[in-house]
Amino acid sequence: MAEISWSNIESSPVRELFKGIRLRPLWKGENGASAHVLEIDPGCCWEGLDVHEPGPEEVYVVSGVFNDGVRDYPAGSFIHNPAGSSHVPQSSTGCTLFVFYPEG
Repeated sequence: MAEISWSNIESSPVRELFKGIRLRPLWKGENGASAHVLEIDPGCCWEGLDVHEPGPEEVYVVSGVFNDGVRDYPAGSFIHNPAGSSHVPQSSTGCTLFVFYPEG
């Protein structure tokens, strides 16, 4: 039987990607898949374009309102960004996202 792995956001290391945008890794699979929590403070914006290569990105908005540079996604929204797509993550109100990369 495969071993279950788990993590807790409280003990996850924090890496500041840009001012006001923090990434907390939760899990990394053998095939390169990974799960993270991304926190965006109110009024903060990704620097440049976030391009999804080589694979897709899946996002669940846990709290707040996430904006991809085009539209707002309130808490409870699920977003699938296919491989090759891009956006500019930001939030005027602040938000917490669960981000999953199914491919490495």
